[in-house]
Amino acid sequence: DAGSSVEEMEFNWDEYLEDTGAIAAPHGSFKHVDTSLQNGFAPGMKLEVAVKSDQNTYWVATIITTCGQLLLLRYDGYGEDRKADFWCDILTADLHPIGWCEQNEKILKVPEGIKDKIPDQEEFLQRVLKGACSAPANLLEGLHRGKNPLDLIAPGSRLELQNIRDSLEAWIVNVVENVGGRLKLRYEGLEDSDKFDQWLFYLDPFLHQVGWAAQHGYSLQPPLAIRSLRSEADWQEILKKVKEEEEESSVPTDLFKDKPVIGVHSFSEGMKLEAVDPMAPFVISPATVLKVYNDKYFMIEIDDLRPERAASQRYVCHVDSAGIFPVQWSLKNGLHLSPPPGYPGQDFDWADYLKQCGAEAAPQSCFPSLTSDHGFKENMKLEAVNPVDPEEVCIATVTKLKDSYLWLQLEGSKKPVPECIVSVESMNIFPVGWCETNGYQLRPPRKAIVNKQKKIAVVQPEKQILSSRTVHDGLKNQELNSSESVVINGKYCCPKIYFNHRCFSGPYLNKGRIAELPQSVGPGNCVLVLKEVLTLLINAAYKPSRVLRELQLDEEAAWHGHGETLKAKYKGKSYRATVEVVRTADRVADFCRKTCIKLECCPNLFGPQMVLDKCSENCSVLTKTKYTHYYGKRKNKRIGRPPGGHSNLEVAMKKPNKRRKRRKHFFVHKKKRSSTSVDNTPAGSPQGSGAEEEDDQDESELSHSLAQDRDKRKRKLRTFSFSDDENKPPSPKDIKMEVAEKLQLDSNPLEWSVADVVRFLKSTDCAPLARIFLDQEIDGQALLLLTLPTVQECMDLKLGPAIKLCHHIERVKLAFYQQFAN
Repeated sequence: DAGSSVEEMEFNWDEYLEDTGAIAAPHGSFKHVDTSLQNGFAPGMKLEVAVKSDQNTYWVATIITTCGQLLLLRYDGYGEDRKADFWCDILTADLHPIGWCEQNEKILKVPEGIKDKIPDQEEFLQRVLKGACSAPANLLEGLHRGKNPLDLIAPGSRLELQNIRDSLEAWIVNVVENVGGRLKLRYEGLEDSDKFDQWLFYLDPFLHQVGWAAQHGYSLQPPLAIRSLRSEADWQEILKKVKEEEEESSVPTDLFKDKPVIGVHSFSEGMKLEAVDPMAPFVISPATVLKVYNDKYFMIEIDDLRPERAASQRYVCHVDSAGIFPVQWSLKNGLHLSPPPGYPGQDFDWADYLKQCGAEAAPQSCFPSLTSDHGFKENMKLEAVNPVDPEEVCIATVTKLKDSYLWLQLEGSKKPVPECIVSVESMNIFPVGWCETNGYQLRPPRKAIVNKQKKIAVVQPEKQILSSRTVHDGLKNQELNSSESVVINGKYCCPKIYFNHRCFSGPYLNKGRIAELPQSVGPGNCVLVLKEVLTLLINAAYKPSRVLRELQLDEEAAWHGHGETLKAKYKGKSYRATVEVVRTADRVADFCRKTCIKLECCPNLFGPQMVLDKCSENCSVLTKTKYTHYYGKRKNKRIGRPPGGHSNLEVAMKKPNKRRKRRKHFFVHKKKRSSTSVDNTPAGSPQGSGAEEEDDQDESELSHSLAQDRDKRKRKLRTFSFSDDENKPPSPKDIKMEVAEKLQLDSNPLEWSVADVVRFLKSTDCAPLARIFLDQEIDGQALLLLTLPTVQECMDLKLGPAIKLCHHIERVKLAFYQQFAN
């Protein structure tokens, strides 16, 4: 009806996941999608690039990352310095494979920026080019320059498809549509009919470039199902036409280099096994090896004991085909095996059945080894092809997992479909957002979860999509600095984000949980990939709610990216906040680095670069205290020398300490809503008067601590001993009181320079904090004005270190009063 069509148009994955409480299957689990995004260039490849300052000279550069036809490059000689990285467009930039300059008598010359680092150019080039991998020449020159290999399979391209009923036969198919590598194929000769169209991913083992059948001795003839539609003379005429037009419609052979290689099988005719029919993958049934074609292919038939059966379910397999299992596999995994139609009784027994058939079971060695290392979990969401209607891609939920197989419940299909059984390596499953990214209609749930009134209230920033032509016009004859933003039309453009488990995880993140994170996420849509990365980090924290607060969008900050609502659960409470993520690949590396610094962990803990042996930040040798200083959050607010000199000091000494003003937060406990309620509040805002914050308790404890501190100072100077665990700040009741050691000063602290203050701090157990005082130019006058609230706010220290520092400041103040105040 009309209402449901409106709901379909309004489907939004983020809102659906939030309302169902589900999570998306990780992007890294879809290997075929990962492969389809590769453009032939890989990080680490080297090429010769025109030097920007002198277009008549060239220098060797290394690929840092790729994004469509864009490459992020760094001239060799800059080492780990990222400041000189630059983007360039393969279509327009002056790029060449290694050795091109020598062949074309062009000059290789060190760029000015690194001239002093490379005294001997020849020796340097010999060293960096030894064993180096050059960027492919065919991707830098000629007709295919700058094109994503996948884009070369355009409508009208021709391929050869093996017959699933007889693997020794193949026929030509035309590409009708290419959706992110998923091809709609039509048999050559049936241009006016879509009755026999098929959808296959371009990496399917049965799909080949034109000429494959002849090269491997296979017969090239139309399948039996369509052979009667034309005369033999017509089919021969069609073959002749294909050969004449082969060059125009051919697809590059290297496009299939990543296709799985079919191995040798050891099945024999008559062997029994368990199988899932790929045409109806809903049940596991007994099956028989009906025919062995050669050492690569064999035919499976689903057993049917009925004498009147009209047609059999048979199909061609190879050793790595999905959905074939040894006898008793279902029983061992607690699964139902559907008895063959016509089998007497309901309790199927393999031993009796084998004896009845006079057959043997295929040995375990015939079957591929199954893996459980795939990243899928129960209740995860993804997008999957409807096996009954391959035109449909539906929302799917993982309902069960066994070894390398998923049971999927499809939602929104035109006709109800039972749970589907698919391999984790199936090319008919895709990550959340794949349809949207590739401009294909995803079948939404029949009933939209999010009501329309909420839709009106929550306004998302409009997505910025630029056409490829716009990008080309903007980049013509120029290279891009790595900070510039470029979007490629409708394509995945976020590189893989690696979790470098060896790097320092900082005070917020639990090192044990970080070690359990997947090695990488992506590639994919920037917003979706980064949202997944941040969600994983939040869940890997000691206190997820605190990490969410650190990541939330500052309402006063400039809007540079895309606001996403993230959630955290802690101690039974739910929190949510708006977090800003970038939309384009060229900003991903900087975003990851800045986020790492926000979380006070190593800047390389996660990002588009994998740390193999040693982190470039040398984080393994730094202590936690040093890391908190070097990579901790620094505010722009500086303390510095106060204006007005001594008069300010006197006024400050007379004024009592003011209670620290509580900061306004938009980070709240999310109340449960009834299904009929309407949420008209923006994401991240308080919902109801009962909203609570984890940090309210910390704030009240801090105020109580300051009040205690003032009262105690009036009677006798005391000092605090405290826990140095930054994740568990001590509460006032745990603070132990000790008598302070008296301090003798050699000079008046009012006359101390910044260097004198730093020298004093280095003589205490707060020496690691001296650098902050140097950076903020705190001299003696400023030192005597510091209080616990000021230290915490302006230096952004945890409660424990702040109290320790204030203890030493109080010692200086007391010595000043006793020795110099009069």
